[in-house]
Amino acid sequence: MRVALHTTVRADRVEAYEAAHREVPAELTAAIRAAGARSWTIWRSGTDLFHLLDCEDYAKLLAALETLPVNLAWQARMAELLEVTHDYGADGSSAGLPVVWEL
Repeated sequence: MRVALHTTVRADRVEAYEAAHREVPAELTAAIRAAGARSWTIWRSGTDLFHLLDCEDYAKLLAALETLPVNLAWQARMAELLEVTHDYGADGSSAGLPVVWEL
């Protein structure tokens, strides 16, 4: 399944956000893949961030990552950089952007 998300980086933290993503911990990427993600791409337009995930089951992916120490550390780091964060809680699986049109 594909899931599109929208988050927002703080205007004064764009460079730090991009720098952080050049150094995503290997342990975290391995955990994301183990949780069922096949890919995860993030685009930025100004301070708007658009995520596209391809995964087996988004709710299960979030549940697998929600309390994982490496993800908790990463989310704490992201919380310092983002206005709108990615929700890994039970309600997070309904945060996907609705499909309007597809070719």
